[in-house]
Amino acid sequence: MKRDIQSREDISKLIHTFYDEVREDDLLGPIFNSMIKDWDTHLELLTDFWETNLFFVKKYTGNPLAAHVRADKFHNHTINEFHFGTWLNLWFKNIDALFEGENAQLAKNRARNMSTFMNIEIFKNRPKK
Repeated sequence: MKRDIQSREDISKLIHTFYDEVREDDLLGPIFNSMIKDWDTHLELLTDFWETNLFFVKKYTGNPLAAHVRADKFHNHTINEFHFGTWLNLWFKNIDALFEGENAQLAKNRARNMSTFMNIEIFKNRPKK
């Protein structure tokens, strides 16, 4: 039986395992690897983000929407629902492989909501043709 996500260490394990796969993914890897130069710092930032989102510990103070809009611009406005779907499927796969329980489900639900919001907002922030 797997245990639930209970600590920052659990989140860090999830983040590191998940982004190891993202970096190797044929669709997502080129996007992430071209944008992120310091993976150690980025993984800590993402751990802060998810710790804040799951446990309401005020660690993350960034702006993920602005970061995603910048990434879309950097990639000539080509990030789309397939990227978000692939990201979400990998996220669910990694959570299911490592954890189960209320917080694991919450991490899935929040990721689903965020990915939908980010996808819509990226599209809305693109230059008008």
